Amino acid sequence: MEDLLTYKLLDNTLQTWLIFFAVMSAALFAAYLFKRIAISRITRLAARTTFQWDDALAEVLSHTHSLLLLAVALFAGSLALRLPDIVRQGVLTMTAVAFVIQGGIWLNALIHFWLRRYVEQRRKTDPGSVSTVNAAGFVARLVLWSVVLLLVLDNFGVDVTALVAGLGVGGIAVALAIQNILGDLFSSLSIVLDKPFVIGDFLIIGEFMGSVEHIGLKTTRVRSLSGEQLVFSNTDLLGSRIRNYGRMYERRVVFKLGVTYQTPREKLRLIPDIIRAAIEEQDNTRFDRSHFGNYGDFSLNFESVYYIKSPDYNLYMDIQQAVNLRIHERFEQEGIEFAYPTQTVFVTQQSNH
Repeated sequence: MEDLLTYKLLDNTLQTWLIFFAVMSAALFAAYLFKRIAISRITRLAARTTFQWDDALAEVLSHTHSLLLLAVALFAGSLALRLPDIVRQGVLTMTAVAFVIQGGIWLNALIHFWLRRYVEQRRKTDPGSVSTVNAAGFVARLVLWSVVLLLVLDNFGVDVTALVAGLGVGGIAVALAIQNILGDLFSSLSIVLDKPFVIGDFLIIGEFMGSVEHIGLKTTRVRSLSGEQLVFSNTDLLGSRIRNYGRMYERRVVFKLGVTYQTPREKLRLIPDIIRAAIEEQDNTRFDRSHFGNYGDFSLNFESVYYIKSPDYNLYMDIQQAVNLRIHERFEQEGIEFAYPTQTVFVTQQSNH
């Protein structure tokens, strides 16, 4: 038995290898147990408090990868072995790379946690900030994993300085080749930061109209009133004149009506008051003016203006319908006739002398 334990394999006795496996197994079990206990206790603590840091910590720890625990256990077990310098350096490098990648995973989970919480809190009160936060999250993740990649390559002995310089030159060539895509990307950032519109806004772009469904890195998608999806390039969209009804806080309504030329003067004086009363009877309205505007070809024309204290289109149509019906009722009571296109032909007879 003693001879078996002293048998050497790769410059280490069998007893040393048994110690290696025992230490590695113990370290792996301890690391896994510590992870489970830490997550469990922090999760219970987060359930009893209103703070967000403990929720964030529980979220981050839950993304601890098993490969990191294995790397730590392998490193702990390797301390019991006699290894060549190049092999020991390789173990140290792999352990360092595992920690770097795990650090990237932890930071990515933290970014995702805060973005999700922020979006949940601001989606209803400030939908424009959602697009901004999503774009900021994309940039943050891009920077994070770029740094992680550079650190990993640096641990493997790659000359990062030369690589960064080479990427800079190559980046210029790539940028020239995909300048249209980059133009849309920068237009997307402009939309996100300047917020000319946000998801849910109703837009009119030229002859097209609809509600914004998605603001992407290259395109913006709009759902039209007839149901189909309209896809606009971000660059073309910002180059267009956009009418954003989503930023409307109240709706100004201008309408005209005409009465016949046979309407008595005292009835004409009543018409602005009738219109005003019909408008003020409705909720969410603010009367502005009503006047005998001009003499038309076949009618005496009145122009009226009022405001609806909501941008909702259905509410506008309901109020306008109620106003029209009330005006029709009052005109009927007063004996005032609406005008319609008519022509009067005068016939004269000449006497023969």
